[in-house]
Amino acid sequence: QVQLVESGGGLVQAGGSLRLSCAVSGRTFNYAMGWFRQAPGKEREFLAAIRWSSGVQYYADSVKGRFTISNDNAKNTVFLQMNNVKPEDTAVYYCAAGSTSDPMMYYAYAYWGQGIQVTVSS
Repeated sequence: QVQLVESGGGLVQAGGSLRLSCAVSGRTFNYAMGWFRQAPGKEREFLAAIRWSSGVQYYADSVKGRFTISNDNAKNTVFLQMNNVKPEDTAVYYCAAGSTSDPMMYYAYAYWGQGIQVTVSS
């Protein structure tokens, strides 16, 4: 089975930076790795994805240019670098994994982390 554990969240000031990590246990070859977030009362929102083997990346328009996804094959870890954060970035952030051909859609992912809180103060 695939297990995902997020870390690196917390409180950050607007305009600052934060780096989230997702440690992956289990085989991820040919998997897509994705980052999503969900604020209270809102739907889960796609942020970024990367294909583990090829490194091909996908981004939501709302975060492109501010957030960067990457992976470290040797450490089985995927990262989300968040720069110039805004108060509207406040949400619970989730890492996900799946063998998917549509990496921007949440329902295409079979495995999810527990979520980690990111709070941006103004």
